[in-house]
Amino acid sequence: MNRAAAFFTTLFTVIGDRFEGRKDRGATAVEYGLLVGLIAVAIIVAVALLGTQLDALFDKITGQLAVPSGQSGTTTTTT
Repeated sequence: MNRAAAFFTTLFTVIGDRFEGRKDRGATAVEYGLLVGLIAVAIIVAVALLGTQLDALFDKITGQLAVPSGQSGTTTTTT
């Protein structure tokens, strides 16, 4: 009977320790989730504030790119 009692005591201790550690993992997951959410909000705000300036910058760069060889750079349509 002593062996069985020792076995069950050890078993309950091991299982208890495993579930005790899960409490910290849940809190850590929530913290990381909040952090990711805040980063997403910061990116959305930055794009909203700088969107028109970035669009103008990319348009300027696109306009300055060289036309590929073999093309005139103007579009002609024939009807």
